[in-house]
Amino acid sequence: MGNGTSIGKVRGLGSAHHGAHHWLLQRFTAIGNLVLVLWLAGSIVLLGNLSYDTVSAYLAKPVPATAMALLIVSSFWHARLGLQVLVEDYVHTPGNKFAVLALLNLATVAGAAFGIFCVARLALGGAA
Repeated sequence: MGNGTSIGKVRGLGSAHHGAHHWLLQRFTAIGNLVLVLWLAGSIVLLGNLSYDTVSAYLAKPVPATAMALLIVSSFWHARLGLQVLVEDYVHTPGNKFAVLALLNLATVAGAAFGIFCVARLALGGAA
């Protein structure tokens, strides 16, 4: 390696300068999830009757449908961010890490897309 100084050996091996962004995104999605889950809980309490017809009529309105879609997107995004950190910390083989992260991305996009499809189907009056 050479006989350079201690600082010369580690220069350039520091922070990748993207961890703070990931951390902030996780916190923002957590706050969004908290607000939207409180909205959902309040909506459920105020509905009273939780029959399929009542809930589907409620979700057919623009504001509740939009809030539910935002909750779905925010929840899956938050889960993806948290699981990405888990994979990056505990999967050490580069090929396996890539495969697991690719599967994670596919699963979260598919789950969010299915949730949004279900809300859209209810909001647009799809068949039961």
